[in-house]
Amino acid sequence: MSDQPSTYCGGLFQTNGYLLDCGKNVVLFDAPHGVHEALQSKDIAPDLLILTHQHHDHIMDAAAVASTFQCPIYAYSEYDEDLVLKSNLEAATARSWEIPPFSVSKTLTEDEPLDIDGREFQVLHIPGHSPDSLCFFDKTSGLVIGGDVLFQNGIGRTDFPNGSYEVLIAGIKDKLWGLPDETVVYPGHGPQTSIGSEKRNNPFIR
Repeated sequence: MSDQPSTYCGGLFQTNGYLLDCGKNVVLFDAPHGVHEALQSKDIAPDLLILTHQHHDHIMDAAAVASTFQCPIYAYSEYDEDLVLKSNLEAATARSWEIPPFSVSKTLTEDEPLDIDGREFQVLHIPGHSPDSLCFFDKTSGLVIGGDVLFQNGIGRTDFPNGSYEVLIAGIKDKLWGLPDETVVYPGHGPQTSIGSEKRNNPFIR
């Protein structure tokens, strides 16, 4: 059992995926492009895939991971093409993309803590970047798997469809700022940070 996740970073937008050994089960948070091949090359078989949200760069390998390793997928909502933002990706890159759909085995809510091998994760729904954005506070080790909600000196983009700067900032202040300052945040892009550091230094949240 590991207290800290290992990081895979890949894909066009250098998206982070995190692998956490919870004891009996190995959990993969998000499935950026290339993580499926990386897992196979290291002979690592995740038992569960959890999505922080369904934007294309976080779910590009989700179908492959679920099929190869026969692992369920947990997310805030069922698979939804509107959440994937494939058209935004194709407009930005001027090419077509194949993003295989997947099935969500369990939808997650804030009302039900997520228990994995006795390790309790508080589920925090913080929309604004995407309507389905989730953060996961691991009470056992004091870390947050944060997706694209909060970055080191930054926040998730809010100019996508159904995005809202006001909603995102309100959610961060309401649901993340109450965590201990020493809580380590593992974001969807860029290096890890901490709640305390972002309270002091994040220029988007004052």
